[in-house]
Amino acid sequence: MTVPRIIPLPPHPASLLSLFPSALHDRLFLVGGTVRDLLLGRTPKDLDLVAALPAEQLIQLGFRRVQPKSAVPIFFRFHESLGKIEITTIDSPAELESDLRCRDVTVNAMALSLGGDFIDPLDGESALQRRELIPCSDASLIADPLRIFRLFRFEAQGWRLSAAAAGLIRERQWGEPLSRIPVERFSGELLKALTGDEPARFFRNMTEFGVGRAFLPEIFRMGEIPAGPVEHHPEGDLFTHSLQVLERLCAGSDDVITRFCALFHDLGKLETSPALYPKHHGHDEAGFRVSRPFCSRLALPTSMWGALRWINRLHTTANLWDELRTGTRIKLAEDAVRGGVAVMLPLVAAADSPVGGEMCGWDDAVRIVQLPTASLGIDPRLLAALPLDGVIPLSPAQRPALIHQKRVEAFRAVMSEKNMKIVKNRFDTVTMI
Repeated sequence: MTVPRIIPLPPHPASLLSLFPSALHDRLFLVGGTVRDLLLGRTPKDLDLVAALPAEQLIQLGFRRVQPKSAVPIFFRFHESLGKIEITTIDSPAELESDLRCRDVTVNAMALSLGGDFIDPLDGESALQRRELIPCSDASLIADPLRIFRLFRFEAQGWRLSAAAAGLIRERQWGEPLSRIPVERFSGELLKALTGDEPARFFRNMTEFGVGRAFLPEIFRMGEIPAGPVEHHPEGDLFTHSLQVLERLCAGSDDVITRFCALFHDLGKLETSPALYPKHHGHDEAGFRVSRPFCSRLALPTSMWGALRWINRLHTTANLWDELRTGTRIKLAEDAVRGGVAVMLPLVAAADSPVGGEMCGWDDAVRIVQLPTASLGIDPRLLAALPLDGVIPLSPAQRPALIHQKRVEAFRAVMSEKNMKIVKNRFDTVTMI
């Protein structure tokens, strides 16, 4: 076994020492992303360990055995200050190096015992300094093909594939091995990639390496579809356009759902008949219709398809904000609030335009459509179920029109007041000069 060197445990994982008798510290090893994060000076979110201890002893120490469907047993414990602690077992410390060599990349193949011994059989520390992803072996990806998407996700988070990693991906066809991977595992990597500084790299890698078509055929089709008329979309194809929108949005939002919606805001264009290219009439409603089955196929949470469908339906109208009538602006705000996308819609709309642009008055419109009817000056007797004080209430079919009109009037009043202030400020500035 490689001769270790001593590294003192940082304060956060050092708290682990109190959970185990000191005689066991040399049989417990922090591993994987936990060690990687510690060497990068980060506090790990979770603590992963390998223990050369029998299962019964871990259970006596307060750990609960968990048996995943397709993985080795894990011994789990939640600690108030340390968070989640997960342990896998080996028979003896002599097996640790073999365990490390079976991992995905060398930066995840380092270990640190609770006694302070640092074990790095594949020189992961130097790869860490270069932020380079080097497979632990030629069989690394074959052992678990999902590791390909994990590599792509790491690239989205600022790492770079080594030539060896790229070669292993290109040397074989992955369709059949990946067909045995549950879609939830793929989607988990996709969502993690969307948290990175360069999430577009995840999807660009998929198409460049030709991997993952069965999981996400949409992005492979996007490259064959025009984004729109060339005068509006000089970038050309829909895939290029979608990645550009994602990249522009990332500069202003780190929200995963908003980033996801930015990437797939034009999902409905995949439904356009080629005979209609380069135009995509009706793609907003088509996107609204297909968003739910799209997200369901990827086993994504309800919150994601709910947001995606409304972003697809509303983003084109939002792009025309400055040209809309007041009533249409209020209708857009009403729909955005109903769909739960009032915050993300202007962000996606701005990213959808090469020059960006603020939807002036949007926050006021959203605020107004959320006001109670009494604040809009609507007589409550008009909305009552029965006549009150001789006032005949409106029918249920008539009420929305009245509420909408009052919202329009309130928005006009607010915008008129703002415009007057702008004119006054400009006048005052000119007068001072």
